[in-house]
Amino acid sequence: MLVKTFGSAVYGIDATIITVEVNISPGVNFFLVGLPDSAVKESHQRIESALVSNGYKMPGRKIVINMAPADLRKEGSAYDLTLAIGILAASGQIPGSKIGSYIIMGELSLDGGLQPVKGVLPIALKSREEGFQGIILPRENAREAAVINNLKVYGLDNISQVTAFFKGESLPRPTTVDPEKEFFGVAGGYPYDFSDVKGQESVKRALEVAAGGNHHALMAGSPGAGKTMMARRLPSVMPPFTLSEALETTKVHSVAGKLRRGMSLMTCRPFRNPHHSISDVALVGGGSFPQPGEISLAHNGVLFLDELPEFKRHVLEVMRQPLESRRIIISRAKFSVEYPAGFMLVASMNPCPCGFHNHPEKDCVCPPGLVHKYLGKISGPLLDRIDIHIEVVPVTFDQLSRNSLPESSLSIRERVSAARRRQEKRFKNIKGVYNNAQMSTGQVKNFCTIDTAGSALLKNAMEKLGFSARAYIRILKVARTIADLDGRDKIEAVHLAEAIQYRSLDRESWAG
Repeated sequence: MLVKTFGSAVYGIDATIITVEVNISPGVNFFLVGLPDSAVKESHQRIESALVSNGYKMPGRKIVINMAPADLRKEGSAYDLTLAIGILAASGQIPGSKIGSYIIMGELSLDGGLQPVKGVLPIALKSREEGFQGIILPRENAREAAVINNLKVYGLDNISQVTAFFKGESLPRPTTVDPEKEFFGVAGGYPYDFSDVKGQESVKRALEVAAGGNHHALMAGSPGAGKTMMARRLPSVMPPFTLSEALETTKVHSVAGKLRRGMSLMTCRPFRNPHHSISDVALVGGGSFPQPGEISLAHNGVLFLDELPEFKRHVLEVMRQPLESRRIIISRAKFSVEYPAGFMLVASMNPCPCGFHNHPEKDCVCPPGLVHKYLGKISGPLLDRIDIHIEVVPVTFDQLSRNSLPESSLSIRERVSAARRRQEKRFKNIKGVYNNAQMSTGQVKNFCTIDTAGSALLKNAMEKLGFSARAYIRILKVARTIADLDGRDKIEAVHLAEAIQYRSLDRESWAG
């Protein structure tokens, strides 16, 4: 008897429907075809044990299972339940009349329990798109799938509950989630606040500008100056997630298996802080079966690289293209996948190996030329792609001991959100552009016009400080953001002057 059940595979952040064809005929053998990997092939033993433990039997006949499309590689243990239900229906142990209306996914324990799987959100989206009535999943994944409306989501605990559902012996209640209520009820909560940071007003201002236009930023300062502390608080001043941003970011984390059990939607912007020993594959994504890397897990949030010069140079260089395109395409011989990478890069570094170059009180002990060599670990093209460079000076005792409460993240966020709204209005007719950092060179020409005084100021800075053409464009983008924070339609000389000072780490103007 031939029966078809349906599962799904995730490639990139999009899902593909997998048709599982089970045919049982006279003979003795088990064949599983359709490019299954080792985890899928091992499902035979898990399925047999689960069926026997729940009062069913593995048919002692010839079983042929094809997973179509047969030329796409199938990976992981998430097809256990799909295969098991197909075998039960093909052997007549359960009716197969309703099976074709549902996507069935789940890993089986030897006792028949259902274990959670990855990538449920894109699978649920594809299920609704393809017109399936519902989706059957492990209970831990149900809330994640239930944010997709017009799709019945059944979260079950074991294979006995699944078979009872298809036999009509029980009708479990579908899991329901109101995405807007779920999201807006807790959106924006973040455990760190800028009110904890005393002093460093100029650095806070620079990070406010970075958040205002989604600009990349690099902080350079001596150890203990507060670089990591302020970077960790940057998501608290960024505009809250929109529902569409939350869904997009949740898809990436779902595919990577990073969502907490029972979680439906991410409500806080991600903050990723990989160690400097990270590999290039872990940073940008990849592997024999590509998975999202840190730059994709930081999508719509912050990627913080602490001690930037300590990262391997070739690891940093692979970020250059994603910094511009806001996506990463991972190509293999037979296929390629694309992951979003719309992150804000925030990095920190010591100014030199000893950490005290330009320190107001301590002397640098590095030999001549070592400061340039240390900065040289970061390539010029990568440094050019970072919009804002900030020098962080240690906080004095008087600043630390003051009783006054610094400005909170909430008040800073209000200014940032107002600036972002101005940008959304400006770019409402331009697809794919939502903030100043995303502007192309042509759009910079249209939206970042400067007057005669500003032009003279910028020309003088370019000639004296040796800025590159890319730095010129970055300065105009940052000036546009500063004007937006100031509520001005035109870029003025004062906005340009502030933007120019945020290029302090360019090679010609750093380290003397």
